[in-house]
Amino acid sequence: MSEELPEKAGESAPGIDRWTMIRDIAVFQVKLVVDGLRDFLLVPASLIVGVVSLFGDDGKPAPHFYRLLGMGKRSERFINLFGALRNAPVTLEDHERDDDASIDDLVQKIETYVVDEYRRGGVTTQAKQRIDDALDAIQRNARPRDSG
Repeated sequence: MSEELPEKAGESAPGIDRWTMIRDIAVFQVKLVVDGLRDFLLVPASLIVGVVSLFGDDGKPAPHFYRLLGMGKRSERFINLFGALRNAPVTLEDHERDDDASIDDLVQKIETYVVDEYRRGGVTTQAKQRIDDALDAIQRNARPRDSG
């Protein structure tokens, strides 16, 4: 809204305009729906594109999955789900911290553990070899056979 309506004294935290918050609440709801629809579409699309990408040319994965991730990242920036934080009062602590842990951090820790186990020759070495063998077999069977 370009024109802000006055709010009654003492009804809100300092620095928060009632109508700005109402707008932010409404926009957040719309963004949640759009974000949810995007995620709903990305689940099957990423699985299909991911599997197709695994079996690219010459036995090497194709880049289709990463192109899909790029589109998803652009849509995430466009949706800007938490953009209303720019209207939060400066008295709120941690509303713009960028150093919070993420799922990527957790995955990195798990991956480090698995790689360490693999290097020691543990169970993960055998599991990796079996998965590689299975994927190779699937790829061999998926290739068109010469009719000769």
